[in-house]
Amino acid sequence: MQNMMRNPRIAVVGASGAVGEVMLSILAERGIPARQVTALASERSAGELVDYGNKQLAIQVLDDFDFSTTDYALFSAGGSVSKQHAPRAAEAGAIVIDNTSAFRYDDDIPLVVPEVNAHAMEDITTGAIIANPNCSTIQMVVALAPIHRAAGITRINVATYQSVSGAGRRGLHELATQTAARLNMQEVEASKFAQPIAFNVLPQIDEMLDNGYSREEMKMHWETRKIFGDDEIMVNATAVRVPVFYGHSEAVHFETREEIGLDEIRRLLRAFPGVEIVEDQGMIHATAVTHAAGKDPVYVSRLRRDLSHPRGIDMWVVADNIRKGAALNAVQIMEWLEEKQTTAGNAGQANVNSA
Repeated sequence: MQNMMRNPRIAVVGASGAVGEVMLSILAERGIPARQVTALASERSAGELVDYGNKQLAIQVLDDFDFSTTDYALFSAGGSVSKQHAPRAAEAGAIVIDNTSAFRYDDDIPLVVPEVNAHAMEDITTGAIIANPNCSTIQMVVALAPIHRAAGITRINVATYQSVSGAGRRGLHELATQTAARLNMQEVEASKFAQPIAFNVLPQIDEMLDNGYSREEMKMHWETRKIFGDDEIMVNATAVRVPVFYGHSEAVHFETREEIGLDEIRRLLRAFPGVEIVEDQGMIHATAVTHAAGKDPVYVSRLRRDLSHPRGIDMWVVADNIRKGAALNAVQIMEWLEEKQTTAGNAGQANVNSA
């Protein structure tokens, strides 16, 4: 739907953050005029300049902003900020697309990956809130959606290898500084993460829950069911933080209700929007660094039969967690809604012309 938009007025909340910056970059790539985009953040960032293509935007204060002049508000400034300001934006008539977990589990708010469940937005009008799923969930459901539609998926086992950019600027800074310290034989100091991340892997993301799973792991369970509209899918996740700057990787093992061949899976994936298959070439496979970072697609590699289950399939999935896992997905939601309005408007005009 790129380059098919009208001229929406857009506010990016959290414009000084890692995801907010990429939201602005993607909007500029899509050709949205800078005069229609407002960069918002907290008072401490007021007046700072952020890049918008070859221009710069001055950050305005979120607390003072009047959302009645906005068609879409893209939020990525933390759950507490969203809980406070997203309802205010919606009440002013904006469509809110929220990148935090603040509204994901509300039954009345759609949780959307456009390639997978755009139908959940059919009844969306001005003043609505739409939730963006968790980054690790997004790339997994994009890769699995065509297979689930064709053969039904009953169970998913997934281990994630998540980059530090998922923890924002502080995560990126901590990996960089700790790496430099390690290479200079110096002691490292953990701040953003509970343990050192440089040259290490951390088998916990987010807080631990009473069932022994982390909240990040349970997000994949809850969100996959909601996005697929199937409460019978079982999702067993292990979420791990790895010393990679950008791009999440996932080892995905799933079981289908019906038999499906690998050739059919390859055909379905090649035809599905937003997915690229990287066929095994010796030791070359899709990786976060060589394929995903800075790119839009979800990459699938190492597709094979699971030796331990008659209808089991294994695959390796990588994507840029800041782009498709966050900023791009939010922009695609907005584009889908814009295309819907354009189509409805054209149909209405055609009816008038034929009357």
